[in-house]
Amino acid sequence: MRTNRKTEEKKMSMSKNIARLAVTAGLTAALSFGGVMAPVTMAFAEGATTTTNSITINKIAGNKNVKYKAYQIFKAKVTDTAKGKTAQDITWANDELGATVVNAIKNNWTGYNGLAEDKQLSGNPTAQEVADFLMAHAGSTTAGSADGSSEGTRLATDNVLYAVANAVKDHATAVDGDDTVDAWTFSAQSGSGYYLFVTSDLDATKPSTGTSPIFAIVGGNPVTVTEKTSIPTINKEVLNVKESKDGYTAQKGWSNVADSQVGQEVSYKLTGSIADNYATYDSYAYKFTDTLSQGLTYVDDSLEVYALNNGGYTKISPNSYTLVEPTESNNVLTVNFDKEKGLKSATAANADETLNIGAETKIVVFYKAKLNSKASYEATGNGNKNEVYLEYSNNPMAGGTGKSETKVVTDYVFGFDVTKVDEGTGDPLKGDEKLQAGFKVRVVEGDEDTLKDKWLGANGEIVDSEHAHEFMTKANTGKVFIPGLDAGTYEITETTTPSGYNTIAPFQITVKPDYDTAGNLTGLTVSDTSNMVDSEKTNASIDSTEIPVTIKNKKGSGLPLTGLNGVTFTWIAGGAVLCIGVAHLIRSRKQAEESEQE
Repeated sequence: MRTNRKTEEKKMSMSKNIARLAVTAGLTAALSFGGVMAPVTMAFAEGATTTTNSITINKIAGNKNVKYKAYQIFKAKVTDTAKGKTAQDITWANDELGATVVNAIKNNWTGYNGLAEDKQLSGNPTAQEVADFLMAHAGSTTAGSADGSSEGTRLATDNVLYAVANAVKDHATAVDGDDTVDAWTFSAQSGSGYYLFVTSDLDATKPSTGTSPIFAIVGGNPVTVTEKTSIPTINKEVLNVKESKDGYTAQKGWSNVADSQVGQEVSYKLTGSIADNYATYDSYAYKFTDTLSQGLTYVDDSLEVYALNNGGYTKISPNSYTLVEPTESNNVLTVNFDKEKGLKSATAANADETLNIGAETKIVVFYKAKLNSKASYEATGNGNKNEVYLEYSNNPMAGGTGKSETKVVTDYVFGFDVTKVDEGTGDPLKGDEKLQAGFKVRVVEGDEDTLKDKWLGANGEIVDSEHAHEFMTKANTGKVFIPGLDAGTYEITETTTPSGYNTIAPFQITVKPDYDTAGNLTGLTVSDTSNMVDSEKTNASIDSTEIPVTIKNKKGSGLPLTGLNGVTFTWIAGGAVLCIGVAHLIRSRKQAEESEQE
């Protein structure tokens, strides 16, 4: 009887240990595999060079500036099995930390008060009881993932683990690991157990982003995980209006390069992404900084901001952000979500719409600018560049911001560098004001139908025929520059002809640029309709968008003369004939009158 009782007690004890082991293993899965930012495959590192009782966090591409700090929450005996790791004999890393964790659960987790009394923690719970509680209430850790799968594990700010992480990082001693460009490695010198890993402070001047808190079991064979986050990016595009007439939300016509007429309004588009652990941030700073070249003038009140989800645009209320428009002295545009909780405080412009912003959302800024008289004609180097970068929250557990790479687009403008020459000699018509020539330029075909049959003003801006500017060659050079041209076809009419020369017939010049995928001007195809005009631009060396145009003029035709005496004789003979004719006419009329009287 006694033997049987001992046997039963032994079986019950084993059953309890197995149950506790199962719970612990479940917590391991919850904190490791379901825990934030770590991929599901938090398994043993194959062929790893790290030592036992260690964890290596691989960095995503481009996130080389990130580092981590480690905090031990639970001590435990860790065992490697075929199915993963199990933990036994869970205790607090220290009693003070235990009190911190319990307080965070009871007072900082928003979901605690909604639990039934029998589901809440006791007044003085053990480490094992807290571990069991976390396993039971950590719930889904897939907040923000595109499809809710474990491949995109995220820890939302209302998760109990998030409250624990916030408390631990502020009240526990952090331990540093070993950092390389591609990975960060931590060795558990203080012993195996459950650890919290959070991103250290990051350099605000570099593109980097922190992860949500990572909970992982460390002990036995080394563990390797990969950051589950992304670095926000910025893209900038300019609208080629010839390809699209649909305005800001056009699906076609956006690219990293365009060409425009001086004075023409050009649409720009800034597209910023959001870190895919957006749900783990309590607030999210977000700021566009866009610098316009001196050749561009911002169009007042043209800016609009949208949230883009699955191809659909929802306009964001201007009350959600602070806008600083460019000025003549500071040609910088900023859109800063600095209200309350940043981007998380944004609302829709239309009260009837709901603004949904998540990890997959793109924030899109549209505005317009005009090419002005300061436009650059450089084909390489600066040109009419327009560049933007993005500042964003980069550490959900420590605050701070990061800075994206800079994105640049270029808007090109062309011009005709005209030289008038003598057809016979090829010499420029210069040195005398009488040899100056004047031209007016009409748009035959441009980006917009509204430009057709318009004329050029003094700076290349589009005007009506009454205000068409006459471009005059300089007396000392025989040259004139016709600025501010878009790609297209232009008709040039000579309105003032050099003295002693014939007026050249109106002719047309067509400009067709070629760009590479990076937005660089690689060639210009220039053609004209007159054999009296030479216009060229070689594809081999495009260092300027000023296109040389040579216009040849023929001298006026005259009568063959044999000298002054001959001229005099001609005039005298002509005068005599004229006098004879007049006298004969008078005599005939007088005779007719006399006949009528008779």
